[in-house]
Amino acid sequence: MPLLVVGSVALDSVETPQASRDDVLGGSAVYFSYAASYFTSVRLVGVVGEDWPNEHTQLLQSRSIDTQGLQIVHGKKTFRWRGKYMTNMNDRETLEVHLNVFGEFNPVVPEELRKCRYVFLANGLPTVQLQVLEQMHSPQLVMADTMDLWIVEHRDELMKVLGKIGGLVLNDSEAKLLTDEENLVKAGRLVQKMGPRFVVIKKGEHGAMFFSEHETYVLPAFPTERVVDPTGAGDSFAGGMMGYIAQQDRFDPKTLKEAMAYGVLVASFNVEDFSLDRMQQVERADLDRRMVEYKQMLSF
Repeated sequence: MPLLVVGSVALDSVETPQASRDDVLGGSAVYFSYAASYFTSVRLVGVVGEDWPNEHTQLLQSRSIDTQGLQIVHGKKTFRWRGKYMTNMNDRETLEVHLNVFGEFNPVVPEELRKCRYVFLANGLPTVQLQVLEQMHSPQLVMADTMDLWIVEHRDELMKVLGKIGGLVLNDSEAKLLTDEENLVKAGRLVQKMGPRFVVIKKGEHGAMFFSEHETYVLPAFPTERVVDPTGAGDSFAGGMMGYIAQQDRFDPKTLKEAMAYGVLVASFNVEDFSLDRMQQVERADLDRRMVEYKQMLSF
């Protein structure tokens, strides 16, 4: 089934202990869309400026990602982020953020996309996420992402979002901040009580935790020796997970666990190079082969 994603489309400049890249393709909606495209057709809604390279749009379209919802604002610039990763490749410092057109993002979902049964609200202002929900026609499953800034400064609007979605994806520090609870198991259950039917807490190189009314479990990360650029790993995880759910057109407990595993595997490929460079070398068959290894790793 088609999957709609609304979120940031960006040009990133990334520094790591080994290398650096300037003005590469980035943004939460971009990483999510590419990851989800291994499993299902994707509809992207975002905004860019006139400096947006057309080859990036062509790359997305080559993965059957529908870009009719990508707004181009003439006379203005695309959202840009510059960051630096520390030696451990987990901690990073944001050096520059220029919201540009994304700071005025007023998402308009094309009418033919409003019937999508699966919707992902990528990281963004809760008020913008609510705007998108108001335009949709009874989606079957809505998942969302969030961040510490919205938890602290836009908590009331975020709580409204949580009451309207089926699933929430956030990282461990955000879960602790949202619930004021250091124990992640307790934090996950508290977030789940705020509205979502299920909650996924990302733990970076330590995998992810899943919480629903009847299930709680942890899936480890796939061990990869080559970690070049972790940017977009969380978005790729969410894209792989929701892309698989949309492909299967159901979200029973077994499907959710399989989807989460595929999310882990897509993210493991994503970190192996800058931007989408590694992902462009990967096909669904590569994910399935890595899934065999992953299952063997988890069997005992």
